[in-house]
Amino acid sequence: MIKVINFQTDPSQYKHWRVDFDGPVARLTMDVDENGGLFDGYELKLNSYDLGVDIELADIVQRMRFEHPEVGAVVMQSGKEKVFCAGANIKMLGGAEHAHKVNFCKFTNETRNTYEAASTDSGQHYLAAVKGACAGGGYELALACEEIYLTDDGSSSVSLPEVPLLAVLPGTGGLTRVTDKRKVRRDRADVFCSIEEGVRGRRAKDWNLVDAVVANSKFDEFVANKSQEVGEAAKSGFSGKGIALTPLQRTIHDDGSLSYSVVEVEVDRTNGLATIVLSGPDEEVPSSIEELHSRGAGGWMMRLARELDDAILHLRFNELELGVVTFKSVGSPEAVAAQESFLTENQESDWLAKEILLYWKRVLKRIDMTSRSLVGLIENGSCFAGFLAEILFAVDRTYMMEGEFEEDNRPEAKITLTQSNFGSFPMANDLSRLETRFLGEPETVTELTDKIGEELNAVDAEELGLVTFAFDDVDWEDEVRIFLEERASFSPDAMTGMEANLRFAGPETMETRIFGRLTAWQNWIFQRPNAVGEAGALQRYGSGKRGEFDRRRV
Repeated sequence: MIKVINFQTDPSQYKHWRVDFDGPVARLTMDVDENGGLFDGYELKLNSYDLGVDIELADIVQRMRFEHPEVGAVVMQSGKEKVFCAGANIKMLGGAEHAHKVNFCKFTNETRNTYEAASTDSGQHYLAAVKGACAGGGYELALACEEIYLTDDGSSSVSLPEVPLLAVLPGTGGLTRVTDKRKVRRDRADVFCSIEEGVRGRRAKDWNLVDAVVANSKFDEFVANKSQEVGEAAKSGFSGKGIALTPLQRTIHDDGSLSYSVVEVEVDRTNGLATIVLSGPDEEVPSSIEELHSRGAGGWMMRLARELDDAILHLRFNELELGVVTFKSVGSPEAVAAQESFLTENQESDWLAKEILLYWKRVLKRIDMTSRSLVGLIENGSCFAGFLAEILFAVDRTYMMEGEFEEDNRPEAKITLTQSNFGSFPMANDLSRLETRFLGEPETVTELTDKIGEELNAVDAEELGLVTFAFDDVDWEDEVRIFLEERASFSPDAMTGMEANLRFAGPETMETRIFGRLTAWQNWIFQRPNAVGEAGALQRYGSGKRGEFDRRRV
């Protein structure tokens, strides 16, 4: 029986991380359980990690935002002697299926991006305190922190040894962050990424691979003082109290469908199709900030975000053959807009209102990065308004019902734009989805601001370029069916490549390079015999034999 990977966890279940809190400072200690791997067949030695370790880290970062908003500095450190982190577990990578390796890298990238953005978004600054070997994915953990401090003990070092040791690339943005974030000179980066032993001491600081190198006798004191200074400055005057991220209520049915409180995932294995149905508000708009906080994780927008996030991850890892995902919604667009409006009006004065909106930014990015054919179906009775309308601009195509349908008494299909559609939820390219959609027609985006608050029917939406096609009662069912059947018949590899190329028009950023350029190359390299063949470097690692390479450049 295939193991279902579960992305839900909580501190009582952690095997690999400890978190200690002291006012505005949190200590995040990586102490990986060697025997706590997600799958059998490998040991997580030297603080190496697999997906299970990263699922816990993602949960910690999320809880830090919502349960501990008073924290301004998070110190990431090792709980083991002489090693910070050895990176992704090599035996796990060597034995994993190709799809799992690629999805694992994508998830770890998303997790790194989440705590990297926490400093600017939430005033939570991650600081890496490196003692011992900090190699590969371990250095990538540190690279995503705002600052890196390295002890000068003669042996502690940072390295990205994937190329010389494994014939693969650093899988979590290491190459890109070295050049784009830390702005290491290209020739020095070439040296650094070509050596197994890495760089230590003063050279690591001179090459800007770390922010400070501190004598071992003074290191702990330096980190304590620095983190206290950063934490106090970030949260000066803050008096808020966090909310508990209570467990999600989810049922997995015998046919693979999922049920949450306001999200349903329907599965059609015959046609390789998953349909995600999002339900509109099942509660009134909070009457006050106090009521928003009292609802906590049980509030509608928070539940919807958490449930959709979990559903997307479940489909990515556990339902690889469901190649097409359609999004539908059911409910009142006015109610959706009202819920969103309450949060946007209070985000400047209330940390929780702001964090819920920031969470939606991350969930929408998760949709952007999902390698499935994504389709929006705007049916009668739908509620695509504001942040939910963002999904329509994230997908590859949208189909909208036009006019009345026979024996269908649901309200006519409408789309409602709000102010949030014009920059509140930027994509990885730092543009809004509407700016990306109309990259060659920026004046259209400006004109669309005049439509904020209007309920746009199918004729309006198609004329404004907000949907791909609108069909009436006669053509709707056949046109949607034909498209879905056609999509399912194409090569999934070609679809993944085509969709990833088309989704991110416009300027490149560090994030688009990590998810686009890196993911594409790693996807290819993970299938090449030089890495994963019987005599490849990844397969031979630890055997005492070097990899045998096909020397032809491709």
